[in-house]
Amino acid sequence: MFRIKIPATSANLGPGFDCLGMALQLYNTITVETKRPFRISLTGSYKEGIPADESNLVWRTMCHFWDLIHYPVPTVDLTFENCIPPARGLGSSSAAIVGGLATANAIAGSPYTKLELLQVANALEGHPDNVTPALYGGVTLSVPTENGVLPRVLAQSPNLKAVVIIPDTPLNTKKARGILPPQVHRKDAVFNISHVSLLTEAFIREEYSLLKEAMCDKLHQSQRAALIPGLLETLEAALQAGAYGAALSGSGPTLLTLIPRSFTEDVSLSMTNMLEKHGINAQAMVLEIDANGASSI
Repeated sequence: MFRIKIPATSANLGPGFDCLGMALQLYNTITVETKRPFRISLTGSYKEGIPADESNLVWRTMCHFWDLIHYPVPTVDLTFENCIPPARGLGSSSAAIVGGLATANAIAGSPYTKLELLQVANALEGHPDNVTPALYGGVTLSVPTENGVLPRVLAQSPNLKAVVIIPDTPLNTKKARGILPPQVHRKDAVFNISHVSLLTEAFIREEYSLLKEAMCDKLHQSQRAALIPGLLETLEAALQAGAYGAALSGSGPTLLTLIPRSFTEDVSLSMTNMLEKHGINAQAMVLEIDANGASSI
């Protein structure tokens, strides 16, 4: 028997659309018992709507990997403890894919490196900003190249904490992507390029005072505000309460705020109160940054 934990992730971090991400200390856990009759058991906070049969995304990913390496499908007893809320912009599908690949790779004797697993995960997920931090931990940059995704860890353990504000209502990623225009203005592209560069410097140099400006975006947040009432006002409320920076987490509806270690309650209360004014109930969680990515426990 062995266990693997996979962190939640927050993608984009503002201007880093489809290329920046961060791993958070909120986990899904996979427990594996080999040479047992096939079974999937679900535990944790989020079980509703998740299949406990061969259609489960983790299991399908495991079978995909074994097929890829021509490894016979073993009989296993699997328990999935789901603590990452689905359809909230915290990388639940990426956690399932990365968890499935890491588990299947371990059962097969670890023939793939982490970099090779990333390429498979990216092919399945479609964009790497969540799967890269789920595998590598920390704050990551994913660079598309002709030879696949080039991952870079900008900061393994940044000296800050994250506040995630999780609305009660989920938001489908496909819907959140569908609202974005197919083309962007050149000035908006330049704005985001410059702000991603500033964000990268902020993490590498640990100059977190830069995050307020660095996490600004022109490509997706204001467009998605139509789907999340009070989004922009809530991000501003976080900054007014003393946060380093704030952004939509992935495609939403969760909001991510990066804060000094001495700040917690003021920021979360300001954000949840602002969302309540717009008719949205939300849960606040204060999380550390995960430094390890998917790992055995």
